[in-house]
Amino acid sequence: MKKLVGQVTEAERDEIQRLFERRNGLNELARILTADNAELYEKLVKDLGETGTKFQNWWDTMAAKYNWESTPNGNWEINFDSCEIYLVDNTL
Repeated sequence: MKKLVGQVTEAERDEIQRLFERRNGLNELARILTADNAELYEKLVKDLGETGTKFQNWWDTMAAKYNWESTPNGNWEINFDSCEIYLVDNTL
């Protein structure tokens, strides 16, 4: 099930889009980087953790601000073109 539950501003959309793209880029880098370069590997792990935390904090902040509907097994996703937020729950 995918249900429209809200919308964010363009500025808010831009913020999560930057985090989304950064997280994806770091995940791609993690797939090819080995622990042989310990310094670079540690930087990657740290950046992945920080970016993941910022990403989750954005969702938590926006959910509280806009009071989005949620479900125990659901998650939200954003349409970057329209700034619309959807609740996705495949268990319903």
